[in-house]
Amino acid sequence: MALLAPLLAAVVAVVIWRAPDLDVIGGAFTEVAWAWVAAAIGANLLSVTLRAVAWGVVLDRALPAPRPRRHHVFSAFCIGLLGNAVLPGRVGDVARAAALTRHVPHRSSNWPAIFGASFAHRLFDVPATIALVGYVLVTARIPSWAVPGIEVVLAVSLALFVGAVVLAWRYHKRERSDAGAFGRASRLWHMAIGGLGILRTPGPAAAAAAFQILGWAAQLVAIYFTFKAFQIEASMAAAGLVLLVASVALAFPLWPGSVGLFQAGVALALVPYGVAYQHGFAYGIGLQAIEVSVGVGLGLAFLAREGISFATLKRIPRVTPGDVTDGLGDLDGAGARATGRPAPRADARVSPGAGV
Repeated sequence: MALLAPLLAAVVAVVIWRAPDLDVIGGAFTEVAWAWVAAAIGANLLSVTLRAVAWGVVLDRALPAPRPRRHHVFSAFCIGLLGNAVLPGRVGDVARAAALTRHVPHRSSNWPAIFGASFAHRLFDVPATIALVGYVLVTARIPSWAVPGIEVVLAVSLALFVGAVVLAWRYHKRERSDAGAFGRASRLWHMAIGGLGILRTPGPAAAAAAFQILGWAAQLVAIYFTFKAFQIEASMAAAGLVLLVASVALAFPLWPGSVGLFQAGVALALVPYGVAYQHGFAYGIGLQAIEVSVGVGLGLAFLAREGISFATLKRIPRVTPGDVTDGLGDLDGAGARATGRPAPRADARVSPGAGV
């Protein structure tokens, strides 16, 4: 925190300095075409669905039968979107793994693999990012200030992807000799790396990557539809640049949603296309509101369906290894106290629609 404090202060100062007049933002919203807003929400919903399907493909390679049902996978994925939208860091990635673990048998054995599968699913953003960077480099007008951030995110993504592939293949070759060699910690480590198993299977890996790329394409269309909603005459190339800048802004969120930084980045990216900074900032607010409305709306709905309180969601990142291997007792216990029903056993499959 001490190292990040000066950077955070500088970012906040820039955002405040570049914040446009609120009257200008209000004026931009008075001319919004709400039919295009509805279309953008639909495209975002399609993007969420496709990316949840990609996670399901990864989970099929990470977990033994019986595997979680598709609606449980979608529910956990949406809870993860809620966590990422309203909590700092990448809390949602932990939350979705924890939420899905409640719907699989032998939780203590499968939780590390589910978490590994969540990390593997994130790695399939790398092919989509590479494709987007290539498209933007060829077609868009990239501001010079955005190039270093794009390069850093791309380099880190490629390094993580290559490292994960190496770990997955080494685990596969050494599984018989190393598994259990160092007791419980070694076993958990091997199960977590086992969640990367899809990286050893070209067919399922290609399917997961395809669904993830389609999810990004649907999000690109949503950005273009939001252009139309805010009366911005810009091309699909500009939408690609906005998606890339937004991805950089949200890659390492220091506060929920990187609010302010997200809008400033989007507005500056649209300046080369003749969009006034104030109008672009208002567009950034609308774009993030559309995206958050889908993630938060679905997340809250499935959070209620699972019988999990928002306070419990915030505690998920602090679950200890003992809680995890005991079947996420903290999560289930909190839900049981809230609903008045007993918590399920650690090795029991939770039936569809059941509470905690």
